[in-house]
Amino acid sequence: MTIRFLSVARQELDDAFAWYEHQSVGLGYEFLDEVDRAIRRIRAYPDSCVELTRGLRRALLSRFPYGLVYGRESDSVTIVAVAHLHRSPRYWVDRIASGDDEQDGEFRVSDRPAAKSHRPRRRKP
Repeated sequence: MTIRFLSVARQELDDAFAWYEHQSVGLGYEFLDEVDRAIRRIRAYPDSCVELTRGLRRALLSRFPYGLVYGRESDSVTIVAVAHLHRSPRYWVDRIASGDDEQDGEFRVSDRPAAKSHRPRRRKP
């Protein structure tokens, strides 16, 4: 099963990695390890996570306050948001209607984002 990220979801992943890595060296990689575990769960059991809306589910990370919001097609999963759970609920809903067709390739743990020196911006509702 192929796992793809919308470009905005990939940016959220990169921003979260950079923020955690800035807080403590190595913590960003621990965050990516959690994301990788969630993606493996999604790949193995794509229908096991809670359904948020018709066709969209959310896989929670164990250690970090994030969830992967995703939609499933026959042989692929598209990550719509790497959603911080303390943000406004459902801030990512516009992405479905806007049809962000720009998707990144399959996620691999080796796809480590480059560290950034700034804290991710919070999105307003």
